[in-house]
Amino acid sequence: MLENPRSPRVRAVAKLTKRSARQETGLFLLEGPQAAREALAYRPDTLVEIFATPTALEKHTDVRNAAEEAGLEVVYTTEAVLDAMADTVTPQGIVAVARQSPTSVREVFAASPRLVAICEEVRDPGNLGTIIRAADAAGADAVILTGRTVDPYNPKVVRATTGSLFHVPVAVGVDLAAAVEKARAAGVRIIAADVGGADFLASRDLLAEPTAWLFGNEARGLDEEALALADLSLRLPIYGAAESLNLATAASVCLYETAFAQRAAG
Repeated sequence: MLENPRSPRVRAVAKLTKRSARQETGLFLLEGPQAAREALAYRPDTLVEIFATPTALEKHTDVRNAAEEAGLEVVYTTEAVLDAMADTVTPQGIVAVARQSPTSVREVFAASPRLVAICEEVRDPGNLGTIIRAADAAGADAVILTGRTVDPYNPKVVRATTGSLFHVPVAVGVDLAAAVEKARAAGVRIIAADVGGADFLASRDLLAEPTAWLFGNEARGLDEEALALADLSLRLPIYGAAESLNLATAASVCLYETAFAQRAAG
C-alpha cells in the first residue's frame, strides 16, 4: 500500500494536474469511480495505473472487476495519498492515470463524418467538457479543438465530460483554417454559431446535410477571420428576457437540432 503522500510516485501523479507535466509525459489524470469505469469500458488500452483506497474498491466492485479483466493491477493507497494525487477535494477514493489518445483531423474527415463540433478558443474547462459530452450524446462523429482552446486533458475538462472523452474522437491543437479546408474537401458544411448570424429557424433545412458547427470564445465569440472561414453563420433566437445563452448550452442546442434533422432525413 502507498502510504507516503510525499513519495516520488505520488508526486508524479499529482503533477498531472499541471499542463506542463501532461505535455511532457503524454499522460493525464482521471478522478472518481465513474471516470475509471468509463475508461475501463471503452478505452482500457489507455490506462496506465489505477489507485484506490480499500474502502472505495469494496464499494465499487465493478471497477475492481473491470480492472482485473483488463489485466490492470489496482494499487492500494491511504486516503491521504489519494488526496495528494487528486485535483478535487473529494476524489471518491479512486484515481487513475491514462495515456492521451487524441485523433487527427485527417482521420476525422477520412471517416466521412456527418456531425462535427469545432471549438475555437473555448477557454472555460467546464464549457469544453460539456460540449464534448453534448457532442457525444448527440451522436457527433468527432470534436475538433484548435490550438487556442483549453487542454481537453485538464482535470476539470475531464470531469465535465463524465466519460465522453473516451466515447468520441477528439482532435487537439488543430489549425482552424486547416480543419475547415479538410471539412470542405469531405463535403461538410461549416456553420458558425454567432449572435450576428442569420435566423436559425430559416436555415433549419440545411442541418440535414453533413455539418461542422464552429463555436467560439465564451466572451468574444468568433473573430472576423474565423467567421470568414465559415460557409454561413446562424444565431439561436432568444424568446425570453435572457441576455444570451451560455456557450455550452447553445452548442448543445445546435448539435441536437442537427442530430434531429439528420435522423429525420434518414
